[in-house]
Amino acid sequence: MDNTELKVIADAMLEKKGQRVVSLDLRPIGTAISDYFIVCNADSTTNVVAIADNIEDRMIEKCGIKVTRTQGKENAFWVIMDYGHIVVHIFQTPYRDFYRLEDLWADAPETVYKDEE
Repeated sequence: MDNTELKVIADAMLEKKGQRVVSLDLRPIGTAISDYFIVCNADSTTNVVAIADNIEDRMIEKCGIKVTRTQGKENAFWVIMDYGHIVVHIFQTPYRDFYRLEDLWADAPETVYKDEE
């Protein structure tokens, strides 16, 4: 897989003011449930849902791929979107700081995405 889908997701996160956008390459670990995690956070539930909706729209529009499963939109503390080989995590900021997902997968190579202003 090329990184086009990761870039589309990262750009969709940044378009809606997602913060600390990072992807983790889980392939070298071998025990992970997907090839990649991509993670961001936002300061409000409204923003978390806006990011999730934008990712869904952009993935359909640019890659022709629909999300397989989504969980967490009802409370928007932590939304998980399953694209099979990519799992998207959108946290409300305090929850990202609490769960520290990147620390759990600290061995995974990390890519940081920045807004191209």
